[in-house]
Amino acid sequence: MRYIIIGAGAVGGTIGGCLFQGGHEVVLVARGAHLDALRRDGLRLATPLGTEVLPIPAVSGPAELELRHDDALIPTAKTQDAEALLAEWAWQPVPAEPDGLSDSVAAEVIPVACAQNGVASERFALRRFRHVYGMYVGLPATHLEPGTAEAYGVPLAGLLQVGRYPAGTDPMAGRIGEDLTKSRFLAPVSADVMRWKYAKLLDNLNNAIEALCGPEHTGFAAEPRSDDAAELYHRTRAEGIAALRAAGIAHASRAEIAEVIGARVRIEQVDGSARSGGSSWQSLTRGTGTIEADFLNGEIVLLGRVYGVPTPVNEALQRLANRAAAERRAPGFMTPAQVLAEAGVPHA
Repeated sequence: MRYIIIGAGAVGGTIGGCLFQGGHEVVLVARGAHLDALRRDGLRLATPLGTEVLPIPAVSGPAELELRHDDALIPTAKTQDAEALLAEWAWQPVPAEPDGLSDSVAAEVIPVACAQNGVASERFALRRFRHVYGMYVGLPATHLEPGTAEAYGVPLAGLLQVGRYPAGTDPMAGRIGEDLTKSRFLAPVSADVMRWKYAKLLDNLNNAIEALCGPEHTGFAAEPRSDDAAELYHRTRAEGIAALRAAGIAHASRAEIAEVIGARVRIEQVDGSARSGGSSWQSLTRGTGTIEADFLNGEIVLLGRVYGVPTPVNEALQRLANRAAAERRAPGFMTPAQVLAEAGVPHA
């Protein structure tokens, strides 16, 4: 199977790089200076185990690649970019092959495994693609420099739980999970993968807090370090839990996730440095002009509006994060107390 990684940043670069190291055929899809660096030098994958430059083919899109019946698409671009990218790939031709497989298009024959934060990409994909899989992504990684991905997990790079969307398993899910398992990932196959992705959604509500207020206030990958940050964090998550409950949507518990991961994914330094921040923090740091808040905090806002659950803190985080991205603000320019005030929750 050939894996086409659509969006070879932190997560995509790590998944593609580890699959390549595991002996699998991989193509990276990127753009701009990152694509130029990948084509010129290859992917520089830095981990606690060392740094390797990998000569993985890189393209800008489907026009540069002839699709095959044994391809699998793994979109890892941020969810705000997912629908346009999926539409770009869906109707590309897949030529007939000597073993009798006939001409087709990607949407009919190529599986798509959505390795993104949030829970919207799978629905975007299923509108076009027949074979869609969800992937829970617990993968500590960073992409700040063109051509480079840093992955901080050891001995395994991360948890990539995969299952059929909207539910169930099949041989393809098993094949993807097996290939990932052989490539330094913890990759169990789950019949209810979206229950795990909703758990990740709750954790990712903190991404906007980290981007707006900085790791020094929110305690990236740890407990918040101030009373204001703790208040903001707990109100944000409580709104999320209330909205999911009102919608009748189940989510895995933190205890379940911790039990699966165990000691198999520890976060350690890469090149002598600790991980600086998560995906939304990285978007502001790189000045991309967009951020994933519409599909994280915005998902909770959407459910709250549908089911009559107030979500003022998530609304404020969604609004402020989008404004910060559009204005290309550097991360950490607000305090948790200011965010609470914007949400109408003054805090002493």
